[in-house]
Amino acid sequence: MSIGGGRPRAWYEREARFISAHYQPASLIDQALARGLVSHRVLRGTGLFYQDILGGRQLISAEQFLRLIDNVRQLQGGDDCSFLFGQQLLPGHYGHASHALRHAQNLHQALERLVLLRRRLTPLLTPRIRLDDRFVYLHWFDSCGAGGREVFLMEASMTAVTAMCRWLSGGPLPWQYQLRHQQPGYIEQYWVHLSEEVRFGCPQNLMRLPREYLVKPWPHASQTVGQVAEQASLDELAGANEMVPSLLEALFDYIHKHVRQPLGLERLAEAQGMSAATLKRKLKLHETNFQQQLDQVRTYVALDLYLSKGFSSDEVAAYLNFNDKANFRRSFKRWTGLLPSEVPGRLA
Repeated sequence: MSIGGGRPRAWYEREARFISAHYQPASLIDQALARGLVSHRVLRGTGLFYQDILGGRQLISAEQFLRLIDNVRQLQGGDDCSFLFGQQLLPGHYGHASHALRHAQNLHQALERLVLLRRRLTPLLTPRIRLDDRFVYLHWFDSCGAGGREVFLMEASMTAVTAMCRWLSGGPLPWQYQLRHQQPGYIEQYWVHLSEEVRFGCPQNLMRLPREYLVKPWPHASQTVGQVAEQASLDELAGANEMVPSLLEALFDYIHKHVRQPLGLERLAEAQGMSAATLKRKLKLHETNFQQQLDQVRTYVALDLYLSKGFSSDEVAAYLNFNDKANFRRSFKRWTGLLPSEVPGRLA
């Protein structure tokens, strides 16, 4: 892979420069400038100058974008910062990718394009779609080492999808929301920008919606224009070697594929073509570790088995290769904060 230069690899890392500075970063900068902040303070420590962004060709890394977010949060303050940022994000003004999203025929196609073109549309988070008989789930995962910025990014991204769906579908959709962090003191911002159907302290960051909304036609969409734009965006990403996943995405996919097998740091590192020490160092640079990545995937799989496939606790434990039921209960409590018997079947 050639993002950021160097030997081709099967993933990219947080220092890779692939984010167009005049796309989402520029929107965040403009929001800060509109509130009276000066550009040199907003850009401090990012290695960027305002003129770089105005040139329209500057690529920045996830690390630089995260530093920009830190600056804006510190300088701008206000409980609505992330939500106002999210209102501007989708479909956005990101060339062919935004055009493809704008002309989605329905929610299903919009979500598929959001995932497919995520490098342009959600560069710091990875959206993943899951379906069962009743609901469509949109999961959000860290892709570049968000660390303490996760709350800001989740608020912005969920707001972005909510606002986009309201606009393109012609009205509000009854999304429900689960967030990993505890309820903040500014709960009214969630009610205004998302809905009152929001729960905190949950095992995963996700949005869900009755699946009947997936295929309802959206007005004002052009099927041909949307397909052409999608292909043009894919060609653009392929030409820039940006179709590869982030390191954290690649690890998630490998762990998910092998979740039923014994898996340690050494085996995971070997599968990625590096030593355990190197992988450990890379994970630390992404503000995470092996156990967190393993627990994240096990949580994702276990809750899918419980809530969507109707597995019993014994069946989930067996699926995840736990021979000791007590050990499974302790592990599940560590992953989710809940005992298996406490898993809610619904959000409200």
